[in-house]
Amino acid sequence: MSDARQSGNPEPPEYHPGSARPELNRPVHERYPQIRATSGYGDPRVRHTGPGPGAGTDQEPERSSKLTARLALAMTVVIGQLWGLTVIIDAWMEGNTGTAWWGAGFLCLSFLVVLGLWLIDPEDR
Repeated sequence: MSDARQSGNPEPPEYHPGSARPELNRPVHERYPQIRATSGYGDPRVRHTGPGPGAGTDQEPERSSKLTARLALAMTVVIGQLWGLTVIIDAWMEGNTGTAWWGAGFLCLSFLVVLGLWLIDPEDR
């Protein structure tokens, strides 16, 4: 028997805050004894602490601005294609096949513009 029962004081209840499985509700230091307060900076098992200094900042601002401009232009073309598709479908449903064919040509031209943007700088891929 423990000293607490012999002295008449009851033992403190086991730690069970939420789960029906008691093994899951022990304090963290009991569940994971391998994790110490110094884990991370004082643990010899940790060799790489993550990305180096400057992580998250832009290392090549020229490339970033070029890609952002290209992305903005491509998004504009995609919005134009969606608008053109709406116009084409409306014209086709009204029986204006000539307008629908011109619109289809516009969509093909828009696709060629995006393809040209993709082919401009192959080393950025």
